[in-house]
Amino acid sequence: MLEIVQIPVLSDNYVYLLHDAGGACAVVDPAESEPVLAALAQRGWTLDWILNTHHHWDHVGANLALKQVTGCRVIGFRSDARRIPGIDEMVAGGDIFRLGESPVRVIEVPGHTLGHVAYWFERDAALFCGDTLFALGCGRLFEGTAEQMWDSLCKLRLLPEQTRVCCAHEYTLKNARFALTIEPDYPPLLERVRRIEALRAEGKPTVPSRLGEEKATNPFLRADDPQIQIRLGMVGAPAVAVFAELRRRRDRF
Repeated sequence: MLEIVQIPVLSDNYVYLLHDAGGACAVVDPAESEPVLAALAQRGWTLDWILNTHHHWDHVGANLALKQVTGCRVIGFRSDARRIPGIDEMVAGGDIFRLGESPVRVIEVPGHTLGHVAYWFERDAALFCGDTLFALGCGRLFEGTAEQMWDSLCKLRLLPEQTRVCCAHEYTLKNARFALTIEPDYPPLLERVRRIEALRAEGKPTVPSRLGEEKATNPFLRADDPQIQIRLGMVGAPAVAVFAELRRRRDRF
């Protein structure tokens, strides 16, 4: 089984340290080196790999420092290799590689950036999706189009409902408040918001979430849901148009 250690860094980022049963160790999207090195030392682990989902500085900022200290190697998306510091191994959508005994599937998910990927550990039901899918939200469209992001979210929506969504930011409370502007009286959302508010009041993380709950309550995964379309006054509109309107509203929120 895969052991996952969630490390909060910067103001709202999460870095994930992964340790396979066979002893292999990786870190996903290291923004800072010191918290990662401290977590490794505390557990007596040796870092073998860095897995980058995309090129933004708060996901690759510690690549070179960690390589220098640990000798680890960097995995990133082939088409975005020039923007991934220290990249050693290039992967593409559909590739499968192994972290020790754990198979890892690469899913190409453009939208937030053009060169974004997610890493799905099927055996362990864990998805590391960077800034594509958030708890009750999705990433901004900095480089890609609404069509690309909607297609990417639809890919992720097909994964098993028990999948843990290990996203890279603690944006959930603001996402929840936005979702309530769309569906202020939707019981599953209201119940989830109550739990989110309680967790944040105690200073606890709201992620990972479960994909099944995202499919039930995250408006960005439900652009083809008639209930969302009614709320937006877009009944019968193409799902991508509904998604684009949701994203525009969230950008202004």
